[in-house]
Amino acid sequence: MVEVTTPAARPAGSVKRAAAAVLAAASVVAAAACGTADAAAGSLVGEEFLTIGVQTDQPGLGRQIPGAVSGRYDSYDGFDVTVAKELARNLGFPARKVSFSPVPSEKREEAIVSGEVDLVVGSYSITPERKTMVGFAGPYYVAHQDILVRKANPASIRNLHDLGGKRLCSVAGSQSFHRVRTEQSVSAVPVQAKGYTDCLNKLIAGELDAVSTDDLILAGLASMAAKTGDYMKLVNEPFSDERYGVGLEKDDVDGCEAVNEAITKMYQDDTVRLQLNRWFGPTGLELTTTVPQFEGCI
Repeated sequence: MVEVTTPAARPAGSVKRAAAAVLAAASVVAAAACGTADAAAGSLVGEEFLTIGVQTDQPGLGRQIPGAVSGRYDSYDGFDVTVAKELARNLGFPARKVSFSPVPSEKREEAIVSGEVDLVVGSYSITPERKTMVGFAGPYYVAHQDILVRKANPASIRNLHDLGGKRLCSVAGSQSFHRVRTEQSVSAVPVQAKGYTDCLNKLIAGELDAVSTDDLILAGLASMAAKTGDYMKLVNEPFSDERYGVGLEKDDVDGCEAVNEAITKMYQDDTVRLQLNRWFGPTGLELTTTVPQFEGCI
């Protein structure tokens, strides 16, 4: 097997698996030693290295640490990043064999299908549409879509229906605006943003009336804004269940089952409760610490 010295050196996607298949045909002994048979089968089980896609602009969930080197294991922090690290550990991957890859919301399916990443852990809600393209383990947490406004709330937004005619943030690849406009039939006015930190900046600047997305994301944004004296508040009128799943290759049943076992361990050893309190306890958000019902891997 070709020697690999760092996680970043792994070949990606179909190239990676094609290389493994060639090596397996050339040398049965080498294939057995390096686990290429499993890699050729398309499962993360048996891989030597693990690459995880994460968000970088969601304070409290997934954020690139200012000044840190992109892609390094210690370059990111937040609840989702901690979940990703614990999943990797429970799957048997030491830190030196795990790397992180920044994956924006609109690129998550592409990153999985292309093989750029093995897993995506980043406020990745399980939806029927996404399940046609990728597989999901979990969920590892169930969040709820809510609304964030400036504390003064000049637009007087107190519930979902008050968003009609109001300027609401829309992030490419996120389902949040779609839920308000299409699923809930509320005629909010879309204001495009690059990510949720950009949404917050626009809300502070008065370019938006509100931001609506998962309550964990909103709580992280509110905490971030408070540090600069820009106070926000959650409307506290949730209107959806957001089942945060771990994205992986669509037909990787073995990998999905292994990740579900790893998630279960995180609840059994109290990791989830401790990390939720660490990142969101000070916000006063009501947190759920019981194991969600898994989707199933077949």
